[in-house]
Formats: sequence, structure tokens, C-alpha cells
Amino acid sequence: MECVLEDVPRDPFAEDPNDPASALGELDDCEPLTLAERDEALTDLADVEVFRSLLEPQGVLGLVLDCPECGEQHYFDWDLLRGNLRQMIDHGRPQVHEPAFEPDPADYVSWEYARGYVDGVIDTEESH
Repeated sequence: MECVLEDVPRDPFAEDPNDPASALGELDDCEPLTLAERDEALTDLADVEVFRSLLEPQGVLGLVLDCPECGEQHYFDWDLLRGNLRQMIDHGRPQVHEPAFEPDPADYVSWEYARGYVDGVIDTEESH
């Protein structure tokens, strides 16, 4: 089964016989998520939609996430983050993508910041 997602930009090397990723070999078949993993991904997707609705008008372009594999921070715009979560839910893993090119860290916030911002908005609305 080939994992393809329509929500993210097309692979610029798709169908290119000189694709540099071809040296990595074929991807294994996608394993479906467990029910718990799927529920967590659906919750994350819902959170991202709320984060975006409140933070994008404030000029936030997306989230910065710490990568447990390489130890570096990765910057995801809203569409790419949403697309990765959709891919996880539908196919068991995120689609390979290009990292953001020279992102300005000031344009991105952490998941924890976004969660705190949403909580603050909710608290403010409940107190009025």
C-alpha cells in the first residue's frame, strides 16, 4: 500500500528516476495505528484546528516541535501539521516532507504555549 496524502504539497521528486531518496529503498507497508494512538492523533488534530483558529490571526505561522529522534526543533506550518496528523490517522505514519526553509522562530510557538493560549482565552470568556 502506498501512503499518499492530498493535503500536503506534492513530492517534487515524484516519478523522477533520479530521486535522491531512491537510495533509501522502498517504504514498508504502513501499519495502522492502535485505537489509542488514533484517538490521540484525532485529539491532536482537533487541538491544532483550535490553535490555528486563535493563533493564526495573531501572526503565528505554526508550531515548533522538539524531535525526539534528532534532538532538534522542527517548524511546522498549520497545513503541514494538519496534513501530517491526517496522514497518521489515515495511513499510520506522517508523510515525508521537506523541513521549513530558514523559519523565523518568532513566527512559531510550542504546543505548550498554544495550549496555554487557548486555556487563557477560554478562562477569559468564562469570566465575562
